[in-house]
Amino acid sequence: MKTLWDVAGELSRRMTNIFLRDQKDHRPVFGNLEKFQTDPHWRNLVLFHEYFDGDSGNGVGASHQTGWTGLVTKLMQQSGESREQKKTEPALAAVGAE
Repeated sequence: MKTLWDVAGELSRRMTNIFLRDQKDHRPVFGNLEKFQTDPHWRNLVLFHEYFDGDSGNGVGASHQTGWTGLVTKLMQQSGESREQKKTEPALAAVGAE
């Protein structure tokens, strides 16, 4: 059985993966919009849509209203901070042991 912490982590991972590049270097949020997937001037312009296709992650609805999807930026920030902390913890422990 998963803990509440495990479930929260999985939901966070699923939501952030909509906006991150996959193995093919495509962002699910852009769907089949080739300009947003490949054009160097547009590919890093991430839009936070009102809602998303549940199967593909393709953003649909208004992209000028972040609403709840603005939460994803906070999840990404926390995820990055957590990764950085895990990288530095062993180094700090080694320094303290000396």
